[in-house]
Amino acid sequence: MRVAIAGAGLAGLSCAKYLTDMGHTPIVLERRDVLGGKVAAWKDADGDWYETGLHIFFGAYPNMLQLFGELGIEDRLQWKEHTMIFNQPEAPGTYSRFDFPDLPAPLNGVMAILGNNDMLTWPEKIQFGIGLIPAMVQGQKYVEEMDKYSFSEWLKLKKIPHRVEKEVFIAMSKALNFINPEEISATILLTALNRFLQEKNGSKMAFLDGSPTERLCQPIVDHITDRGGEVRLNAPIKEFLLDEQGAVRGFEVRGIEGKPDEILTADIYVSAMPVDPLKVMLPKSWWELEYFQQLKELEGVPVINVHLWFDCKLTDIDHLLFSRSPLLSVYADMSNTCREYANPDRSMLELVLAPAKDWISKSDDEIVTATLKELENLFPDRFCGNKPAKLIKYHVVKTPRSVYKATPGRQNYRPSQITPIPNFYLTGDYTMQRYLASMEGAVLSGKLTAQAIASRQSQN
Repeated sequence: MRVAIAGAGLAGLSCAKYLTDMGHTPIVLERRDVLGGKVAAWKDADGDWYETGLHIFFGAYPNMLQLFGELGIEDRLQWKEHTMIFNQPEAPGTYSRFDFPDLPAPLNGVMAILGNNDMLTWPEKIQFGIGLIPAMVQGQKYVEEMDKYSFSEWLKLKKIPHRVEKEVFIAMSKALNFINPEEISATILLTALNRFLQEKNGSKMAFLDGSPTERLCQPIVDHITDRGGEVRLNAPIKEFLLDEQGAVRGFEVRGIEGKPDEILTADIYVSAMPVDPLKVMLPKSWWELEYFQQLKELEGVPVINVHLWFDCKLTDIDHLLFSRSPLLSVYADMSNTCREYANPDRSMLELVLAPAKDWISKSDDEIVTATLKELENLFPDRFCGNKPAKLIKYHVVKTPRSVYKATPGRQNYRPSQITPIPNFYLTGDYTMQRYLASMEGAVLSGKLTAQAIASRQSQN
């Protein structure tokens, strides 16, 4: 069976991978000249990589880890010490850690929280722990029900002191969905907390040993093409063509560089586009269906990824760092964390700017200037004195619409992978699955879409 898939991000590639494993023939069409979608990366003129985002792999990503295993590339994950490290704005240049001991869950998580006395007082820890009990006991059912609240509202409901939000969860909220606790659904943070507390290595982090495009996406493409599938770059979808019954009869592919348009036909069609471009592509007649109307309630959130190369080392920390700054979310010195980017003498910081809605229209120079100002607070000893750190070059990657903005109530609008159109399916991290919009969510959605296609076809 031929399956045409629009989009070569992780969801589209994962869907194609699992379809080939089932004996089907996917044809993946990607509008850009690079694989990966929201994990895409590029090489500059110096041969240095810069990426769409700062991508972290967690122990609580079972589908992603299974995919690495099936591709035989587990050794490309560089696992870090089991800890979470926060900058301390009130003491510039210092850090506070939550170290997870080698104990079963949730004991290791409890010990990590209790062992940190820099950020939270004992009464705050106890109150927060009591508030988490329903989520831990009732599990995902309770977590899903909390989607009616923002995380700030949930904390107030549980009478958890505001300082807990300020000290810990502003940083975590921005890391998970690029927005602040008063905007983000409680379900998002509670889902992450539940996984981190219930799985021993749930919060353990890994970095890929090189660019996601080469080290993760390309092996998936090789798996697909080795089994008869196809992945085509520079193949933008111009229109979903419909038959008289309203089903898809083909993807019209726009010709580039003077080539004519092409109509690609298949047995099954899949959109692996992000939700925002999908809404633009949907045929007018489909908007009459309630299933597609719910997509109007989902909208991508802007995010900015900043890469800065310096003439010296700013830090030797080999891990993700939560900046706790007003402008920045998380960052890492990729010259320490990533094998391919390693440099013992110079730092390359990759930083996520969030929330980015007030910055997405600003110039790269303005963004870099503001970022450097924040770094002076984070690394005061590196930007003062006789020989301050010198910026060698930078790259700024703007994504005006990234993962869907997970405000309260959005869970009800996440669509299933199966649409009312009998030969058309959706895949993507915004579709309904147990994980939030993330790399894990994208891989799982691709797997679920492939399974749904196989299941429906077996019944016909």
